[in-house]
Amino acid sequence: MAIGSRLAAQTALIPAMLIALVVYCGSTGWTIWISMTSSRMLPNNNFVGLRQYEILFANERWQVSVQNLALFGVLFITLALALGFFLAVLIDQRVRAEDLLRSVFLYPFSMSFIVTGLAWRWLLDPTLGIAKIAHDIGFEGVQFDWLVRQDRVIYTLLAAAIWHAAGLVMAIMLSGLRGIDQEIWKATRIDGIPAWRTYIFVVIPMLKGSFATATILMATSVVRLYDLSVAMTNGGPGIASEVPAKFVMDNLFERQNIGLATAAATSMLITVVAVVAPLLYAQNRAAARVAR
Repeated sequence: MAIGSRLAAQTALIPAMLIALVVYCGSTGWTIWISMTSSRMLPNNNFVGLRQYEILFANERWQVSVQNLALFGVLFITLALALGFFLAVLIDQRVRAEDLLRSVFLYPFSMSFIVTGLAWRWLLDPTLGIAKIAHDIGFEGVQFDWLVRQDRVIYTLLAAAIWHAAGLVMAIMLSGLRGIDQEIWKATRIDGIPAWRTYIFVVIPMLKGSFATATILMATSVVRLYDLSVAMTNGGPGIASEVPAKFVMDNLFERQNIGLATAAATSMLITVVAVVAPLLYAQNRAAARVAR
């Protein structure tokens, strides 16, 4: 009976497995192949080897995109984790209106990046947002023009992204904090250990799984960054806030250069695998040790 049930379950999974193989693996393989052809407006099978990748990495716009993504990614993951953990620690103190605060902090994540980008674009616009309000109330010397400055525009994307994601990190960290045995806290109080030392040397090491989960989610959202850049700056001023995903979409639909676009997409895929795979491996190893 058990064998029959197991066979029925495995049979029921066959359509899903076929869809995964055909849609995901097939599409990935086709993308990699097209990146090695001379495809322009329409895909073709004219094999050119790694020529598209040579063009890609010599492209100034792609270089700027990668530099922006690297800077954005490091700061975004670090600051989102720090802010999310800080908010989780505050809420874990059993404060009043805890449910309301959790909802308020998590609300930005419920909005799309397009909505977030447009809201922050209006807020930071020198003629509409914070700067204009300051001028209207008499502070004429206030200048907040980061959105139109090439050397600072990437930080406006960073601020909006952290505001959007910190609530999710907070929820993940809070669930981890609530899973810590209260006896640990009692023991540290009896020993007279300061709270900050307890968090650094006891709590944070116990939240490795929560940090790994949040890091993976943040890392994948970094590589997929597109909506926020388009909504806030459209890659400008100039190409100062260009990101790889926008480079792919522009070459795919506007510049009719499928070969170059798929080469960029394949490079992004390799980056995701290189970042996420070690994290997943470490997380699974840690879970296996706990299970033993």
